[in-house]
Amino acid sequence: MFRNMLVLIPSERPVRPVVDGSISLADACSAHIAALAIGYEPANIPIAAVVSPATPTIFEEERLRAMERAETAINVFENEVGKTGLAYTCRTMSAIPAEAVAFASAAARLHDLTIVSQPDFERSTFDNDLSTEILFQSGGPVLFMPHTFRGPLSPRRIGICWDGSRLASRALRDAMPLLKNAEAITIATIDDSETIPDEASPERLVQHLARAPLSAKIVKVCAQHSEIQPALLSVAADQRLDLLVMGGYGHSRFQERFLGGVTREMLQSMPLPTPMSH
Repeated sequence: MFRNMLVLIPSERPVRPVVDGSISLADACSAHIAALAIGYEPANIPIAAVVSPATPTIFEEERLRAMERAETAINVFENEVGKTGLAYTCRTMSAIPAEAVAFASAAARLHDLTIVSQPDFERSTFDNDLSTEILFQSGGPVLFMPHTFRGPLSPRRIGICWDGSRLASRALRDAMPLLKNAEAITIATIDDSETIPDEASPERLVQHLARAPLSAKIVKVCAQHSEIQPALLSVAADQRLDLLVMGGYGHSRFQERFLGGVTREMLQSMPLPTPMSH
């Protein structure tokens, strides 16, 4: 079971999805929850400002504005978590984006699960960069909460996106604490036997889970690569899933991220909480 959770409270995006989801999940797991809100300072100051006698004042004003955004975000979390009996800590800081990514990624490595907000690729906000970079740099599972999420998170019907790959396997193992409490498990797989090794087939996965012991069923869908994301979401809707487990495909370099096509599409149109592992 997850015993230590980190929740990244966005300072430039709505906070309720991660607040509601993280608190309810931590309560179900009797977990300690650490909340971190980062206010972003501008990475680039105009040259004219840098050489100005007022430069120290400009930097300080930007830092204070960033801290104010972080404090406003964390207050929402603290007001809600204070109504529970959960053990928690809160932290705020201001940083330029690169420093924020490095700090949050390091913090995530000492937690069983990190909870972040679904990125909004239509908007330019550093909260987007932080969410996706954590996936690549944390070394553990990252639970993305959709902007549309409301209410408590109770993952009883869980889907597993399975293609027999290393990343799918990593996501499966990382999600086992949630799967062990599931009432129904659906293995969603693309009906293309040539791409999945026999030793990692969906049928072998069913046998593997049965030894847990967990009961699971397989749902196979026919889809070309460009149709995988909508096919998975169709399975999620048909099976009334509360959670969809999947590998996070892509790779990252400092200040630059490359998401796989299906991963990016899922993050763009995510109707249900989705834990990913890279």
